[in-house]
Amino acid sequence: MALLEWNRRRKKQQQRKKLEEKRAAGAVWTKEKLLASLKEAGVDPNKDLLVHSAMSKIGYVEGGPATVVGALQEVLAPSSTLLMPTSPVVTLQAKHDLAVFDVENTPSKMGAITEYFRANVATHRSAHPLEPVAAAGPKAKEYTSLHHTDPTSYGKHSPWRKHMEEGGQILYIGTTLINSGTSLHAVEDAIGHKDFKFPIYLKERRTFGVVLGGRKMSITSTVHNPEWSNKRECDGLIPLLERKGGLQRVVVGEAPALLVDAAKMKSILLEEYAERGVTMYTPQGS
Repeated sequence: MALLEWNRRRKKQQQRKKLEEKRAAGAVWTKEKLLASLKEAGVDPNKDLLVHSAMSKIGYVEGGPATVVGALQEVLAPSSTLLMPTSPVVTLQAKHDLAVFDVENTPSKMGAITEYFRANVATHRSAHPLEPVAAAGPKAKEYTSLHHTDPTSYGKHSPWRKHMEEGGQILYIGTTLINSGTSLHAVEDAIGHKDFKFPIYLKERRTFGVVLGGRKMSITSTVHNPEWSNKRECDGLIPLLERKGGLQRVVVGEAPALLVDAAKMKSILLEEYAERGVTMYTPQGS
C-alpha cells in the first residue's frame, strides 16, 4: 500500500512538472480556447452532456478545473443539463469502506474537475453511495432525485440509465471506457440480472450509511463481483461503437477524447448482446 501511494505521488509530481513546462513555453489553454475545442469536437449544445475527465491530460489550463467546467457549461444551451460522476471511492465496490456517504459534503474521488463541479456548480447530487452523479441544468433534479431507491447503482431511476434514455452525449476527456465505462453497466442492468449471462453482482447485497438533507438513512445495494470486474475489456467495444456510429474519437485541449451518443450506444450494445453475446467481458462476442 505504501509503495502504491509513493508511486501515485511520483506520477503526480511528474505530471505537475510537465504542465509547468508547458505553461512556461506559452502552451496555455484558456476558457475561450477550450470552448472552441469542445465545439470542434462536435459537442451538441442541445443534448444533455455527461462528462468523464482526466484534468492532467488536457494540458496546462489557466484557472484549472474552474476553467474546464466553465467551458463545458458555456458550450451547452440553457435547455441542456451537465452531469458528472462523483463517486466517493475509487476502490472496487465490494471493497467500499466509506463509513457514511454525506450527499452534500463527501468529496468526489473521480478527479479534480468533478470535485470542482460538485462543490461549486452542481445544484443536485444523487444519493446512491456507490455511483452518485452531480448535475446542473434544468433536468438536474429529475436526473438525480430517485437514484438511491434503485437496488443497483444503474437501475431505471439512476442518472446513468435516464441519460441514455434522454438521448444525451457522453464525453470522455483524457479517459476511456475501461477507466470510465459506468454507462456500460446501465446497459447490463437494462438487460436484467436474470437474463444477463455473467454473475457480475455478488449475491449478498450491502447496506451503506447515507446522509441526505441532514437525515441519516440506510441504503441497500448490489455490489459488483470483483472476479468479474477484473475481467472487463471495455475498450474492446470502442471499434464496434465507432463502426456503428455511436462513438467518435476526438480531441479536447490536448487530450484524446471519445464523444458518444448514449442512446445509440445502448441500442447497439443491446442488439449486439442479443445477436452475438457482445459484452464488456466478451467484446468480440461469444
